[in-house]
Amino acid sequence: MTSTTHTRSARFDLRARDLTPGGVHSNVRLGGPRVCFDRGEGAWLYDIDGNDYVDYLLGQGPSLLGHAAPAVNAVVAREARRGSVFGSQHVLENEAGELFLDTVGWAERVRFGLTGTEADQAALRLARAATGRTKFVRFEGTYHGWLDNVLVTSVDGRIRPASAGQLAHHLDETYFLPYNDVAALEKAFANHDDIAAVIVEPVMCNSAAIQPRDGFLDEVRRLCDRHGSVLIFDEVITGFRVALGGAAEKYGVTPDLAVYGKAMAGGWPVSALAGSAALMDQLTAGVVHSGTFNSSVPACAAVIATLTELRQAPPYERIEAHGGTLMRKIGELGAAHGVPLRVQGLPVAFHASFGDPRTIHHHAELEAIDTAGYAKFVEVLVGHGIWVAPRGIWYVSAAHGERELNAVVDRLDSALAAETRVRRTAG
Repeated sequence: MTSTTHTRSARFDLRARDLTPGGVHSNVRLGGPRVCFDRGEGAWLYDIDGNDYVDYLLGQGPSLLGHAAPAVNAVVAREARRGSVFGSQHVLENEAGELFLDTVGWAERVRFGLTGTEADQAALRLARAATGRTKFVRFEGTYHGWLDNVLVTSVDGRIRPASAGQLAHHLDETYFLPYNDVAALEKAFANHDDIAAVIVEPVMCNSAAIQPRDGFLDEVRRLCDRHGSVLIFDEVITGFRVALGGAAEKYGVTPDLAVYGKAMAGGWPVSALAGSAALMDQLTAGVVHSGTFNSSVPACAAVIATLTELRQAPPYERIEAHGGTLMRKIGELGAAHGVPLRVQGLPVAFHASFGDPRTIHHHAELEAIDTAGYAKFVEVLVGHGIWVAPRGIWYVSAAHGERELNAVVDRLDSALAAETRVRRTAG
């Protein structure tokens, strides 16, 4: 199947540019293909020109159960008839909280919010309050939101603000270290006594789906314990995706605080900050965390419905099988067409690019692969009915099955044939 007509999407985009900067409501979408979708269903998207796409972006990851999951939307629609926000507690909050904590397993308290960005900031604030220290450690290539103290880019190997108008001195709060480098973390602790927290994406899904080396997260835990620092897992992506209990369950390492979002609520905008009672109860002892729409009725309903579905009918084996087969097929099709298409990561969230097939363990090694060339290739994939992110991440959902696998393999084969013709002409 080849999608070649996007006439109505183009008209929509022109009008959108008159209404909002760049025609989009998130800068992440500026560099992607301009397609206007009419609806999503399961693992498929349908645009306003009548084209269909097998979807491996899943709204940047939230739709673990697929788009418009009936089990979630029916509950949200029913409960939203009661209202949305009351400026007080409501009857679903305890149910959502109990279900969340029981599913995660290790945490004692939870606060619901809207975005991972705000929850990360709350976690850092709690860590500073608990330790009386001011700095935190993070790892190069991780993403913890778009605010001034966490948004960075790398220029010639040096960390820089990623946005105009960003206050560069806010980055002075941070020690930037290579991921998977225990020695660098040991050195940081040896040289600095002001580290309040270490915040880490257990799997660097935002950077080539880099996984932790064996023992890395255990060593981070050990060093935080030794030096009295708070360990924060940013599980906005990995939470409920890599395992029912997230990365903490998968890798057997318990953080002090963790931030969740995306897959937790079936596509509805909900985040969570969870942790020990000793830390979290400081939110009643001087540490401020607020939000008008925190723990709204639809949010709590979405959490309840999603976690109930994940617990009663765990999709993880099916997702692993689908994703593992897809990763293998991508490599085989690339080789068959003579295109250096490489994949790495987990079956539930993996990264595709062009270039050296060796596994990447550090953000700096991204220079060895052709991410820019792959981003251009995504335009070809979209033209053949495959919806993925230009930055390379592929997400797999519970809605992906044999039909979707057959479709993506057939469409990828056609896209690679087109790419090969272009390369031959250019050569």
